Amino acid sequence: MSQQEDMVTQDAGHDEETGSYVAVSPAAEVASGPGDAADEASDDLDVDAPDDVEAADDADAADDVDAADEPGDADGAAPEPPRSSAADLELEGEIAADYIEGLLDVADLDGDIDMDVEGDRAVVSVVGATLDELVGRRGEVLEALQELTRLAVHQQTGNRTRMMLDVGGYRQKRRTELAEAGHDAAEEVRRTGQPKRLWAMNPFERKVVHDAVAAAGLRSESEGEEPDRRVVVLPVG
Repeated sequence: MSQQEDMVTQDAGHDEETGSYVAVSPAAEVASGPGDAADEASDDLDVDAPDDVEAADDADAADDVDAADEPGDADGAAPEPPRSSAADLELEGEIAADYIEGLLDVADLDGDIDMDVEGDRAVVSVVGATLDELVGRRGEVLEALQELTRLAVHQQTGNRTRMMLDVGGYRQKRRTELAEAGHDAAEEVRRTGQPKRLWAMNPFERKVVHDAVAAAGLRSESEGEEPDRRVVVLPVG
């Protein structure tokens, strides 16, 4: 087992994005320091889960669907929502930023908020402070907050959103780690000629690994069911 895989395997727990989300209670982790402020934030900001929240969750899984999965295997995903215009994405970013700002205020946490548009999704980042409580173990709190924020955007626009929330550059650092792990796994498979199964990952993580394996000239696929679905790196042929 490579050092990279061993490092990530040690802290493996529940997947960050399983296709089924708890819309409010995960945010209670944020309150481990400042009390029950996160729960109060979800109430004060009046975000009720819409009837089609499961469809919105599935759409996110479709966005991050494993590149090497078999046709129709979209991690239980529904059809991807229509692409949004630049104005729509900017509006989503503004709504999301307002929601996160309100949550920070209620939780008495400091942090600056940046908004951007990357490709066809809005990106909201909390920067300028160490906010580990907003990330949680393996990003579990961050994923819960992202779902709450998407619900807030959905409630105001009526449309499903693919906006991404980041805190302290966590996602970029995680992407780098996973890309390195995918590259290392590909090199090991190339050397041994034997398939290599990696640890359980969420759809976002698997897609990063699939891309890294493909860039290394090998192929990969996903196997198993959530939350234990994982990438298998395959030898040539």
